[in-house]
Amino acid sequence: MGRITETVKVLLIANILFFVGSQISGDYTLKILALWFPENDNFGVWQLVTHMFMHGGVSHIVFNMFALYMFGSVLEQAIGKNRFIFLYFSSGLAAAGLQILFSYLDFNPGFQACIDAGIDPATVYQSLEKAVQTNQYQFFSGVSQEMVVQMTDAYVTPMVGASGAIFGVLAAFAVVYPNLPLYIMFIPIPIKAKYLIGGYFLLNVYSAVTGMTLLGPSNTAYWAHIGGAVIGFVTMWYWQKNQFNQNRWN
Repeated sequence: MGRITETVKVLLIANILFFVGSQISGDYTLKILALWFPENDNFGVWQLVTHMFMHGGVSHIVFNMFALYMFGSVLEQAIGKNRFIFLYFSSGLAAAGLQILFSYLDFNPGFQACIDAGIDPATVYQSLEKAVQTNQYQFFSGVSQEMVVQMTDAYVTPMVGASGAIFGVLAAFAVVYPNLPLYIMFIPIPIKAKYLIGGYFLLNVYSAVTGMTLLGPSNTAYWAHIGGAVIGFVTMWYWQKNQFNQNRWN
């Protein structure tokens, strides 16, 4: 779909370098650069940005970088370098924020149930830290296993990947080129961008709400996808409604 723009090229190279580095260094890089739950001792503010350059495996980075390659350069050419950078990182930050919010909604009920059952908060956190180290969950008398699992999963599961930022790019692309025909592999029928990307977004909403995985692995951060897409869509919609400001960004 045309030449690769400078910003997209830099993002592709940075993501690949981070991925190679994380494969060499292993868990240490994950501990420092992945986005951990804020109550976790591994959490650092910088992770709100660095997690966007981390990926969980080859298929994860290949899918994200392919989407960035296919849609990013076209979008950057349409809206300019500065706007593209702003949209990409604001979508990634929004993705992280929404995912953290829903992680708290999973964490807090279980934590409060433990407190209500008379368990000391320090004991709860010790069990959570043990789960980080050993992946073994500790259950407590008087607290349902389901609540403990939800609490512990929220605490021990780091978030990685550029997916939130990529969903922002996809949503913005659908705003700029809503009727552009796109093709899915093995389906020789063109689908307008607004329907294909919109349908993909709705599948993620369904999975986030129901907990049923339709696409991708079971630990996919669907709320992050949703957060990135919403910010990408709203930002691009606002820019299109205020065209008189476009030269200020380019």
